Amino acid sequence: MKINYVGFCGSDLNTFLGKNPMVKMPVIPGHEISATVAKVTPSVPATIREGMACTVNPYTSCGGCTSCRNGRVNACRFNQTLGVQRDGAMRDYMVVPWNKVIVDEAISSRDLALVEPLSIGFHAVSRARVTDGDSVMVIGCGMIGMGAIIRSVRRGAEVIAVDLDDEKLKLARRLGAKYTINSALEEVHTRLNEVTGEMGPDVVIEAVGAPATYRMAVDEVAFTGRVVCIGYASQEVAFETKLFVSKELDIMGSRNALPADFHAVMQYVKQVGLPDEFITATYSPDKGQEALEQWAANTGKVFRILVEF
Repeated sequence: MKINYVGFCGSDLNTFLGKNPMVKMPVIPGHEISATVAKVTPSVPATIREGMACTVNPYTSCGGCTSCRNGRVNACRFNQTLGVQRDGAMRDYMVVPWNKVIVDEAISSRDLALVEPLSIGFHAVSRARVTDGDSVMVIGCGMIGMGAIIRSVRRGAEVIAVDLDDEKLKLARRLGAKYTINSALEEVHTRLNEVTGEMGPDVVIEAVGAPATYRMAVDEVAFTGRVVCIGYASQEVAFETKLFVSKELDIMGSRNALPADFHAVMQYVKQVGLPDEFITATYSPDKGQEALEQWAANTGKVFRILVEF
């Protein structure tokens, strides 16, 4: 494959800063990929041809662990993600197994680099079993949170977006969120009581990875609600565990994404498109370190940084 774009995400930033607990160093980053098929071997199916635009499923699965045997290959016990546990796509060319290549020439080269991060939010919504009868609070309106907002709206749910940044909340409304809450300026519990009739949201998707937002999810979700956690908290979190029982909560993790999530994102991109605001900046490969340094200095204002080859 010839690499066209690589997206930098929060895990790449944490790897750069030495804070990613999952990474195996040293590593070449890059798991959000837009590419062109440059060459195929004779065993590759005819559906994948030279010159086709594609993205890549960057996860591996062993096929034998309990996750794989249960069909949840995204959570393989021995997963190795490109750019995390094995070298990624920050290079001009790379070789990948054909069954990890997802081709679609109807999607722009830029947008193909955004499919993987959006698919993680889509997968969290599937984990939460969101339906058109649900109210869904998404905590964190970064790229992954935006994926959860989009997918929840597509399923007909009433979405409440929570973030610290008004620009991100404005974009969440454009993408279909009915309510927005700036948790730096508003009292979240009071506002939720207003918009849910004091019931709380049926589903809370945590897409930040901070102790305060983990606790918020459990505190604010409705009785018999579902909490889905995407973010990694960098420190231990203390919970009022009686709420687990008294509310009879379903508390779930959500990791990576399944092929169905990738395809659902790609359908959305073709039908609706993606806002330009998703791309905060584009850099050349020789400016990669500069890009991460600038992001580290202003973390709250970045959606996605793309590196263009």
